[in-house]
Amino acid sequence: MAGTGGGTPHWAPGDQILWRYRDHAPGPKTGGFHICRPVTVVQDTDDVLAVWMAPGTECVRPMLADGRPLHKEPLATRYTAPRTTERSHWFGTGVLKLARPGEPWSVWLFWERGWRFKNWYVNLEEPRARWSGGIDSKDHFLDISVHPDRSWRWLDEDEFAQAQRVGLMDGERAGRVREAGHAAVEVIEAWGRPFSDGWEAWRPDPLWPVPALPADWDRTPAHMTS
Repeated sequence: MAGTGGGTPHWAPGDQILWRYRDHAPGPKTGGFHICRPVTVVQDTDDVLAVWMAPGTECVRPMLADGRPLHKEPLATRYTAPRTTERSHWFGTGVLKLARPGEPWSVWLFWERGWRFKNWYVNLEEPRARWSGGIDSKDHFLDISVHPDRSWRWLDEDEFAQAQRVGLMDGERAGRVREAGHAAVEVIEAWGRPFSDGWEAWRPDPLWPVPALPADWDRTPAHMTS
């Protein structure tokens, strides 16, 4: 990890870090991490952190305690049914993730096979906290899909509403999340950064190895910064 003149820690291209999310739902590890994705740093500046999640990466994802995937549980009980985590692999094409400091969302880029650009995905989330081994956040359920023709649509509004109904998000926080979503839409409609930066033409270094998922993927950082 390198530093800037202001002392802000930055990772170098090719460094391997963890991109993690804390769980909202109750369970044996309430408040613990339920998503962990090892990624490779593409660029890390005061303006943006860009990372690559390669195809085949071993990750951690949430699942129901009885072994079923979350989407198999009816929405009414999806966030109250007992759950745990499992190690699995990211199949399909890789994902480029972009996060600008302090913004309550990150922007992900998806491609079809053969590097045919598919779409941008705006993941509404807490501004990320940085630590020596990666970044941590908490997902806010509501998302936005942005297509190559610059049209967009809301995603997961049903899950966003259900999270409020079961008490995982109070009205005040939900209002802030919706405000963040509208702020992201303003950026989309103005075609601001990072949408205008040409990342869809980016390609990963073929020499980069796929990062390994460490045994202590859920460790608690000793020190964090925003």
